[in-house]
Amino acid sequence: MDDAAAILGRADFFNMCDDEQRRMLGFASDRRHAEADEVIYKAGTVPQGAHVLIEGTLKARNEGVEAGKPYALSEPGSIISPMALFLDKPRPVTITAVTDCDLLFVPRSAFLKLMRQYPDLAQKAAQRIERELSGYLTALDPLKRKMKER
Repeated sequence: MDDAAAILGRADFFNMCDDEQRRMLGFASDRRHAEADEVIYKAGTVPQGAHVLIEGTLKARNEGVEAGKPYALSEPGSIISPMALFLDKPRPVTITAVTDCDLLFVPRSAFLKLMRQYPDLAQKAAQRIERELSGYLTALDPLKRKMKER
């Protein structure tokens, strides 16, 4: 449990949680191992939570309309699909292990329960989502201007 809490402590996403909240999430989380070339989840599926990379390298590839070059995740503490902690929606990305990987799976149900128990955590999570969405929208501004010029 403390090992899982320490792993969550290395993931920037979970800096909104205090030590006790990370311990509670760690208790509900599962450590998993993925072999090289193993699919963690496929685009179009609904992940039941998020993964935190402990060790190894993962490849993320957008599928469908937004398909593009895959990108790699190899930084310990990287969180895969943090929005899956909030939303019960299919993800547009396929995540595959490039090398053998160790991951910590954080179930959505545990994260949502924690937010219900700690309204201040729910507020911090809402602020984080708002900041990230604002950042995405700001990044789209140049495209918006180009579209208006046409």
